[in-house]
Amino acid sequence: MKDRKIFRFRLYVAADTINSIRAVANLKAFCGAHLPGRHEIEIVDVFRDPSRALQEDIRMTPTLLKLSPFPLRRIVGTLAQTQRVLDTLGLAAAPV
Repeated sequence: MKDRKIFRFRLYVAADTINSIRAVANLKAFCGAHLPGRHEIEIVDVFRDPSRALQEDIRMTPTLLKLSPFPLRRIVGTLAQTQRVLDTLGLAAAPV
């Protein structure tokens, strides 16, 4: 049976700003298209929980962290460029 890795993401956003709203929508669409049934998304609002952002050295929003599988990857922006997201998260080179 094929190994079905679960991809865990944490997306840091700044309340309901337009870029944060876009990043959430783009991440959900990306996961639905590329990782259906194999992803978990946690959304952290830096205004409601600034200490978490500080702990992970989040300096800009939106910022996406791929927590697992390792290695940890980070991407800043609205996640609108699918190929860039695939490359940055290390998903383009190998089938997942």
